[in-house]
Amino acid sequence: MTAIDPTAHLTAEQIEELGRELDAIRDEVIASRGEKDAAYIRKVISAQRKLELVSRGVLLFSIFPPAWLLGTAGLSVAKIMDNMEIGHNVLHGQWDWMRDPTIHSTTWEWDHVSPSEQWKHSHNELHHTYTNVIGKDNDLGYGIMRVDEDQKWHPFHLGQPLWNFINACFFEYGIAAYDLELGKNLHKRRRKNPEFRARAKAVGRKIRKQVLKDYVIHPLLSGPSFLTTLAATFTANLVRNIWSHSVIMCGHFPEGVQVFERRSIKGETRGQWYLRQMMGSANISGSRAMHFMTGNLSHQIEHHLFPDLPSNRYAEVAVKVRALFEKYELEYVTGPLPKQVFSAWRKVFRLSLPNTKPKVETPDREQELVAA
Repeated sequence: MTAIDPTAHLTAEQIEELGRELDAIRDEVIASRGEKDAAYIRKVISAQRKLELVSRGVLLFSIFPPAWLLGTAGLSVAKIMDNMEIGHNVLHGQWDWMRDPTIHSTTWEWDHVSPSEQWKHSHNELHHTYTNVIGKDNDLGYGIMRVDEDQKWHPFHLGQPLWNFINACFFEYGIAAYDLELGKNLHKRRRKNPEFRARAKAVGRKIRKQVLKDYVIHPLLSGPSFLTTLAATFTANLVRNIWSHSVIMCGHFPEGVQVFERRSIKGETRGQWYLRQMMGSANISGSRAMHFMTGNLSHQIEHHLFPDLPSNRYAEVAVKVRALFEKYELEYVTGPLPKQVFSAWRKVFRLSLPNTKPKVETPDREQELVAA
């Protein structure tokens, strides 16, 4: 909700034409999906499983520093691959068209404390439908941060840099918490709700399973290396959590990314939904290795436009999408990882403080479109 609407120059007809052009890009990719794409995801899954197995094997000897370093690094990368390029994208249904029951959004479970079914609801259904809409998108600020100058400031917000850092370190638990919408469900009467209790029990079971695997069974198998393997696994989870949090923050929180009021999506058309995804997302520039390790969420704009397209196709789609940004005179927010991380954290600190500038009233977008 910026003082100057960066889309105000577009007419209603232009917005709908933009939507049709984006639909055409999506249709072209869907029509061209094939064996090359299927081979890609199968290769990635195979590589991830082998890397995790070898890394855990090396950590059986983690009492020796070289083995600890090598095993921890390998396990960190394997966990990032599992969550980002595999789990996140499989659970989006990007590979459902293969009709492979072992790589399908309805059967996949990931190395994460958040059960896949609950994550799909909060992420696929809520976040991707209501991207950056304050009060509707739980991914925006995770319920613990002020994300826009127009939001009322409370002294609690002074601590949001600390809350955000803690959330980054234990990100998988933070995701599980807001999947459960703990903020509104901790009330005594809500806690007794059968649906909430069932979901909470499912999270509890998943947490126990993850803790047993990472912090009990694997360290015990290491024998004399129990404590060092325990530390290595904790470190790998910490690295994965901070990396995932950083990538996601860079996709929706840097300066230049827009947030929206609830009223702005009333009666939203397909073209307007597309436009909100474009304005509410940011990319990370970098090498192919960078894109892979982010789960191709470095192409966050393209992912939000087409969340069900295979992630390995986002790079080619990005060229066409960026051309549309230029055609319609819109800002394509992108930059290298350090720049985007700095921008996002600067915003976190800035919004932790009360406003120093008077609020600028902006015209209602719906009224602008009617006038156009």
